[in-house]
Amino acid sequence: MAKQTSMSDETPLAQDKPLAEMGVPHRLYEDAMALVLGTLFVSLGIAFYAKASLLTGSTVGIALLLSYATPVDFSALFLLVNLPFFALALLRLGWAFTVKTLAAVCLVSVFSKLMPLWLEIGHLNPVYAAIAGGGLFGIGLLILFRHGMSLGGVSILAFYLQEKHGIRAGYFQLAVDLLVMLAALAVLSLELVALSVAGVTVLCTIVGLNHRPGRYAGVS
Repeated sequence: MAKQTSMSDETPLAQDKPLAEMGVPHRLYEDAMALVLGTLFVSLGIAFYAKASLLTGSTVGIALLLSYATPVDFSALFLLVNLPFFALALLRLGWAFTVKTLAAVCLVSVFSKLMPLWLEIGHLNPVYAAIAGGGLFGIGLLILFRHGMSLGGVSILAFYLQEKHGIRAGYFQLAVDLLVMLAALAVLSLELVALSVAGVTVLCTIVGLNHRPGRYAGVS
């Protein structure tokens, strides 16, 4: 009797190595689309935060906080705050990650500057702004993470710790962001800081649940 062969018998490579570990490289146009879409989502989330005088964490939150306390524009502050972190990105994560992250930071700055020309927001409930803004930000950051990019700053450190040591990027980011919120009490009301914490929780939950080692096989 002839031996029956199954699909697994005919594809030993797939049997020996799970697909999640093999990785499917992203094409250049896919990385480019992710760069634009991810930064657009993030910029829209920032627009929600700025309209409601809310805050987020990491370097975006620091730049927002400084923009509330000074007359300097957010887009310029975001670039300046990120500069020290690119040394870590270059030394630890390589040229490809650094260049793509620098492109993402620059696009967020540009889109944030142009957003008032594209979108005019009238009334915006602060609770909705916190939840929707955090969701948009989290989705955008997730897109960037999955294509080997981040938004600089603490995100660079979070990405490095996850890729090298398996520490969840979202949960590490949450711990750092809470420290930023404590500093925000010097500028914003307790109510606005509490809503900002809710928004950060939404953001980090999205990233923490969806960006885990081995869960996504795409490679850039």
